[in-house]
Amino acid sequence: MLAFTLGVKQMIVCTNKMDDKSVNWSQKRYEEIMKEVQDYLKKVGYNVKNVPFVPISGWAGDNMLEKSSNMPWYKGPTLLEALDGLESPKRPTEKPLRLPLQDVYKIGGIGTVPVGRVETGIMKPGDTVTFAPVDVTTEVKSIEMHHEQLAEAAPGDNVGFNIKNVAVKDIRRGNVCSNAKNDPARGCDSFEAQVIILNHPGEIGNGYAPVLDCHTAHIACKFQEILSKIDKRTGQETEKFPKSLKTGNAGMVTLVPQKPMCVEAYAEYPPLGRFAVRDMRKTVAVGVIKIVRRKLPDGSWIQSGGKDDGKKVAADVPLDKKAMKAAKAAAGAEAKK
Repeated sequence: MLAFTLGVKQMIVCTNKMDDKSVNWSQKRYEEIMKEVQDYLKKVGYNVKNVPFVPISGWAGDNMLEKSSNMPWYKGPTLLEALDGLESPKRPTEKPLRLPLQDVYKIGGIGTVPVGRVETGIMKPGDTVTFAPVDVTTEVKSIEMHHEQLAEAAPGDNVGFNIKNVAVKDIRRGNVCSNAKNDPARGCDSFEAQVIILNHPGEIGNGYAPVLDCHTAHIACKFQEILSKIDKRTGQETEKFPKSLKTGNAGMVTLVPQKPMCVEAYAEYPPLGRFAVRDMRKTVAVGVIKIVRRKLPDGSWIQSGGKDDGKKVAADVPLDKKAMKAAKAAAGAEAKK
């Protein structure tokens, strides 16, 4: 369920320990396990026709690299073949740049070097970049990966890049680097998210303020308002403005960061639109961000994300009561899908 919520679309199931004395390479036991797991995966939302089940023995190496003579009844792929059969994901190079910072170093003779992984878009030396939410703009002098200069950094690359005239203390881990001329990232005032409570000993109500891990940022966010409780399987709303959510519940909530923070709607920038809720040293919930609200210097509000009549709302639409209502309805419709 956690994998499905966070957008893992492909899956392989290994039935391990087929060599155990109690199993003894039994086809019957393998089929029993396959049926139970398939039933659960269907409930979560996976299409089980596309999920290979591979009986293996990790200890003896059966069916991992080569077909096993101990299971002549199994005609499917080995684990390696199943992995080779996965479709490689398309790298989001056409989207605007988003690079969450993992660290910032000061290197003698070079200057300030932020380090992070490119999530979307492409970065090149000479680009003018903006760091959100601190609103620092500068130029990229050079980009390095594994001590080699790069002509450009693409999604998936872990890079360090040298920037002009910015002190180390001006930017930090959790800031997001983006291209100043192409949909620059901004800080947010609040966001609406769909959350699933995985493991909480009590109940979560309005005002609860745990730490959110979203991309490389770890920032306390307040559950300002629980907007609705929804059915995890169908995505349909079951209760409006419930008092609380507990383990196993899913709901739409409005979250307010307690410090400046940069996040994005999952529909627009998936890596910056999913998060884990941490409390008591464990992950108590996971969520995906549906709508992000930002306040502009002139006092007006804009929103990113949400859908309207099946068409994507462009970022930076002035937010009014009507738009709010449509966005809430759309978030429910999106969950249904």
